[in-house]
Amino acid sequence: MALQWIILTYVVAAEAAVALLLTLPAPNVLKFRIVSLVSLILQPAIGIVPFAAFQLLDIYWKNEHRMMCTSETCTATERDRYEKAIYKSQRNVILCAAGCFLYWCVYRLCNYYKEIQRLEEVVKKKKEE
Repeated sequence: MALQWIILTYVVAAEAAVALLLTLPAPNVLKFRIVSLVSLILQPAIGIVPFAAFQLLDIYWKNEHRMMCTSETCTATERDRYEKAIYKSQRNVILCAAGCFLYWCVYRLCNYYKEIQRLEEVVKKKKEE
C-alpha cells in the first residue's frame, strides 16, 4: 500500500523540479531545448492523472467505510489511530491534487514557450520580408 504513495511522492517531486527548471531564467536556446525535452516526456507522464484519480477514489472509499471513533467507548489508542488515519488521508489527498496540478502547470508552461517560439519565428519571417 505504501509503495503507491512513495511513487506518487517521487512523481510530484519530479514534476515540481521540472516546473522550477522551466521557470528559471535561462538563455533562449537552452530554454527551448529544455522545453522540447520536457514536451517529449509529457505524453507518457499523463498517466499520473488517472493514477491520482484512482488513489482519490480509494481514499474516498476508505473514508466512507472507516469505523468512527468518536464515542466514549473508544480508548485513547484507538482515538489516536483514527486521527492518524484521518491526517494521512488528508495528506494523500493533497498529494494527489498536487500531482495533477503540477502536471497541468508543466503542460501549460511548455505550451507557453512553444507559442513564444512560434511567434518569434513569425516575427523573424516578417522582418526578412
